[in-house]
Amino acid sequence: MEQKSVKQLLSETNQLLKESEKPKSDAPPEEGSPEWNAALWDKIQQTMKKRTRYLRKELKYDPHHSEPRAFDIRTGRDWMAQARNKPISKMLFSELWYEGEICILFADTNLGKSILAVQIAESIASGIAVPGFKLEADKQKVLYFDFELSDTQFWRRYSGDDMQEYAFPDNFLRAELTSRDYPEQYVNFESFIVHSIEREVMETGAKVLIVDNITYLRPDAERAKEASPFMQQLCDMKKRLGISLLVIAHTPKRDKALPLDTKDVAGSSMLTNFCDSIFGIGPSQHDKTVRYIKQMKLRNNEHLYHEDNVFVCRVEKPDNFLGFTFLNFGAERDHLKTRSDNDRSEIVAQVKALKEQGMSQREIANELGIGLGSVNRYLKD
Repeated sequence: MEQKSVKQLLSETNQLLKESEKPKSDAPPEEGSPEWNAALWDKIQQTMKKRTRYLRKELKYDPHHSEPRAFDIRTGRDWMAQARNKPISKMLFSELWYEGEICILFADTNLGKSILAVQIAESIASGIAVPGFKLEADKQKVLYFDFELSDTQFWRRYSGDDMQEYAFPDNFLRAELTSRDYPEQYVNFESFIVHSIEREVMETGAKVLIVDNITYLRPDAERAKEASPFMQQLCDMKKRLGISLLVIAHTPKRDKALPLDTKDVAGSSMLTNFCDSIFGIGPSQHDKTVRYIKQMKLRNNEHLYHEDNVFVCRVEKPDNFLGFTFLNFGAERDHLKTRSDNDRSEIVAQVKALKEQGMSQREIANELGIGLGSVNRYLKD
């Protein structure tokens, strides 16, 4: 190994001293060192500040006002405490419909959907329960949006043979549609209707609404994708205004030998998802004036009025008010149609005839009011 002279060693030492005296910023820090990490973080912060200034300028951000938030996040205990201090929801129509709920009442044509809906509205408006049913809520205004009857038809239904008119309470407010035209600033007729309903709620102060019926407002409501947006608007309005909403719905043709089910609601896959409770009206095959009422969806209580315990009523007009008269509780199966061998053979023949006409199995099921599985089974006979 070559021996360095004293002169060389002094020269190298002086060079090292000069380099150590240079400002540290002249030499880039070693990657991964604390200095390097600090420099990187500083650069990130500067970039974020520039980006934030740009976004605030583009979005016209005002730091003096809080940004709208989509969610309200709290602990489970906080939610429990808030709910504990709220008043308990009261029954509007037995355990079938409570305050604060959006409820669906459905039935086939000519079974009395509107008759029962008006009877429920009159009960809440007068503060007197329908005999055989429960009412816990206080007497209050009810806003009934009637898309079914004209004023003359309504008058005939609630007048006696002697022309004596029923005296509805002042809390019963009925609304008729004046036109299907809507202002151009609205996307469609349904949006205009929801806005109009909200305006009437604000002006009247009513907290109980009945819409009769959704099929008129949305003729294509049997298709789930069409029913969903309108039902969502009603649901949002209910939450926003803190109201109770009963929506009357139609059911397509159905097999009267089968029990009522939520699938019988037109547009069921979407309508039933947005509501809190559902009950339906079914016919009795033993008496044309008798109906049964069955509960099918609920959130507030145990399932009381199921297939083994339905309300049995008679539709009658003893004086000048057409309504449901409670008879007793019974089993749904006692009111269903009994299918004979001749009935089955006739249905099988109809299914096969429609299939030959080119109809799909689903279309046949809708046309005859039977299940899709039944159609498939009959085609194999």
